[in-house]
Amino acid sequence: MTQAELTRPVTTRRRAHLPALDGLRGVAIAGVLLFHTGQLGGGFLGVDLFFALSGYLITDLLLREVERTGVVSLAGFWGRRIRRLLPALAVMLVGVTVLVWFVGAPDLVRTALTDGPWVQANLINWHLLAESASYWERFGAERVFGHLWSIAVEEQFYLLWPLVVLGIARLSRQAHQRVALVAAAGAVASLVLMIVLLSPADPTRVYTGTDTRAFSLLLGALVATHPVRTAVLKAVGGRIGAVVALLAAGLGTAWVLVDGVESQWLFTGGLFAHSLAAALLIVLCTQAPDSLLAKGLGWRPLRGLGQISYSLYLWHWPVIVLLPDHITGWLRTVVVCAVSIALATLSKYLVEDPIRFRANWAKGRTGLIAFVAVMVGLAALWLLLPAPDPTLIDITGLN
Repeated sequence: MTQAELTRPVTTRRRAHLPALDGLRGVAIAGVLLFHTGQLGGGFLGVDLFFALSGYLITDLLLREVERTGVVSLAGFWGRRIRRLLPALAVMLVGVTVLVWFVGAPDLVRTALTDGPWVQANLINWHLLAESASYWERFGAERVFGHLWSIAVEEQFYLLWPLVVLGIARLSRQAHQRVALVAAAGAVASLVLMIVLLSPADPTRVYTGTDTRAFSLLLGALVATHPVRTAVLKAVGGRIGAVVALLAAGLGTAWVLVDGVESQWLFTGGLFAHSLAAALLIVLCTQAPDSLLAKGLGWRPLRGLGQISYSLYLWHWPVIVLLPDHITGWLRTVVVCAVSIALATLSKYLVEDPIRFRANWAKGRTGLIAFVAVMVGLAALWLLLPAPDPTLIDITGLN
């Protein structure tokens, strides 16, 4: 990369699809799958990679729109997000809830019906925190929608961050600089909150709270801005390939070595450092698509995994919860991956892509009507399915 290319405003270039980013999604979801099946202790860090990717891509999209039009169309942005995310989520919620109602244990049915409305409202992370549901214990207790806390954090970001970018665009002509300042300040404030609110006995509050996890998204947003991207590229110079490899090696080492509860340093700066490394890796992969690692991330199977990563994340945990307990070890991991990938592939090609790319009725007024109908239908599901009676404990024999 020449000096002229390093100093050229990055966002004026035509945005092309980058296979390496699909590959990074594939790596992230693979880490989560291996973590939840007990094969990779630090695989939960894949969620931070997802967060950084989301912050980067959404901010890049918003800033490009500001450059073209001077503003952000909130209706357009939120409409695209709804068409991208809601269909797969709604199908999964209905399918899993009905299946759990028929075959699940009473406690599992009750938590599914209780948690469902909070998933629908994109507030499940705060609901679980209000119930003092430990993240680390929750996955052992098999709460069928417990994994959706991270989807809620992202959805809350999608709701609030475009408002921030729009406000900046209206108040200043230096949108990139102002967005960078706000993202950096917000990330630091989020880190401070994580450190202040940390409970060493159970870090769930700071791990799943939106305020204390915002830095992962905001660091991705930070590197999407022109001044920060330019500064990173100048600092790296002609050593992009080596720096990318070093960042990837550092992230991989962390995924292998860390343990959520035991690695307390994660919550006093470790997660922040991991998210920053992930954000830098993302932006460098976009600027050096011909580097060895970027080409490796573009490997077709890994890209394919990344392309179904959203629906794969939705489905994998219910599959784990509902899979018979006698299937254990690596066999369980293989079965979970196979079933989850099959469901995610069906979701992508039968639900997500048709509505996202080909369904004209999903846009405009008819799209709004469809959205309201889906939300009303989900609300009816939680209300109409009867919950099992609470288990009664006979204490008469204790007297």
